[in-house]
Amino acid sequence: MADNLQHSQEMLREEILTDARRQAERALQHARKEAAEITAASAAEISEWSARQLDLARTEAQRRTDMILAGLPVEIGRLHADRIESLLQSIHDEACRQLLSREELDYRQVVINLAAAAIRGMSGVRFSITLPKNDLPLLGDDEINSIRHLTGRPDLELELTGDPESRDAGPIVYGSDGGEVWDNRLTARLERLWPVMRREIAVRTALVEPEESEGSAS
Repeated sequence: MADNLQHSQEMLREEILTDARRQAERALQHARKEAAEITAASAAEISEWSARQLDLARTEAQRRTDMILAGLPVEIGRLHADRIESLLQSIHDEACRQLLSREELDYRQVVINLAAAAIRGMSGVRFSITLPKNDLPLLGDDEINSIRHLTGRPDLELELTGDPESRDAGPIVYGSDGGEVWDNRLTARLERLWPVMRREIAVRTALVEPEESEGSAS
């Protein structure tokens, strides 16, 4: 009797364990199936997201490329204009250097011509011609008479004065009443003439075309 009861209990336990194993296997298979479906769905979503991001990146890259290409002519023009300006400035600076050093100049005659040119543009008959102090010995009675001759006004009263502070070559002419002043020193004259000269230089040296000179070298 006791043996039959024990046998029955063992069979019941075995059936329970067998059923539990079957249920565990079914649960495992179901979990594997769901995991595979989730993995497949995630892979599809990732692929779709990656494609969208790639399209966005391509669109942005094209937009930036188009912007760069659109601005390229402007940048090339700016660099060209900067180069022209740099070359013209170097010419200006070298001209200033040569004027101040008086290289290859008949400086005495230059002073006579510049003083006469200034006086021709002024009114009155009395003028003071100011030079750097060290240049005063350049002008004597003969040079003063040459200035009168060039102006066509022999009645002019001309006075020479020296400026100990000035290092710039050429004369400054003052009218008798002190109201009129004509700075005809070499570098001052260069600065007045430079806007026209630089356009002419730019065209003659082929830095710009003649029709571009007003804009590129103005």
